[in-house]
Amino acid sequence: MKKQERDKYGKNAAMVGIVGNSFLTIFNIVVGIFSGSYALIAEGAHTLSDVATSIIAFIGFKLASKPADHDHPLGHGRAEAISGLVIVIFLAVVAYEIISGAIRKLLFAQVSTVPSYLAGVMAVIGILTNIAMSQKIISIGKSINSPAIIADGKHQRVDLLSSLAIVIGVIIAHLGFTKIDSIIGLCIGCLVLKTAYEVGKDNIDNIMGKVPSDELIKEIEKVGDSVEGAIEIHDIRVNFFGSYATVTCHVSVNPDLSIIEAHKITHEVQDKIENNIEIIHGVTAHACPYGIKYNHEQQLDE
Repeated sequence: MKKQERDKYGKNAAMVGIVGNSFLTIFNIVVGIFSGSYALIAEGAHTLSDVATSIIAFIGFKLASKPADHDHPLGHGRAEAISGLVIVIFLAVVAYEIISGAIRKLLFAQVSTVPSYLAGVMAVIGILTNIAMSQKIISIGKSINSPAIIADGKHQRVDLLSSLAIVIGVIIAHLGFTKIDSIIGLCIGCLVLKTAYEVGKDNIDNIMGKVPSDELIKEIEKVGDSVEGAIEIHDIRVNFFGSYATVTCHVSVNPDLSIIEAHKITHEVQDKIENNIEIIHGVTAHACPYGIKYNHEQQLDE
């Protein structure tokens, strides 16, 4: 996918999150106040953080799209993972505020307010809006291999569960269990905290260079082995940058080949892997004489 096209998709994902969550923030808080629902106000605070995280995700996406330069010869891809960790900080703060507020209401509030059915109607609107938003954002994120945008989409999914909980809470509150609204608010805070953990784990794995999947290694082996003259691809190392990855590998060739012939086969392997596996944006291959044993171990292995 060309950079210009990728930037366009990234911008679209950010706008979906910003516009959709701005709408939900205003109406959740306003309806929450008029209906007497702490859970809906808490959800409004959460969706306000969604606006900020969508902006952060887009900033990270734009920084990661910058081309390689002298100081960053492998590009700026990990900027997306870093923006994902900033999102985690926002989520943790929001979770703390929601959880502490819910606990105060449960333990110290003299009277528990029964929210009106208007809160339930707003929550249903929130469910429908979040289904559309989260699916759209995650779909865009996967299509352009963007960890920041995928993290933002997963964050939106939390709102589905919290909005559903608000609907159930309103019904139960009218049946006489008046503290349910504060309990739902507490559950929303815990869901936000859980999302922060999951998003944080994914982005830390990214920064630490965790291989995206075993299937990627097998695909690299398959594509490399398909080159005529390449007997075996081995010692594959993937340096993952979130939206793209670089690869180093060894290519076993006939030991009787000339240096020029071995060099040609090695470059064909590099080109074929890079051209046939979309996530790969750079390959460095080393030719090895087949059948001659030697120690592949490097300091990184120890």
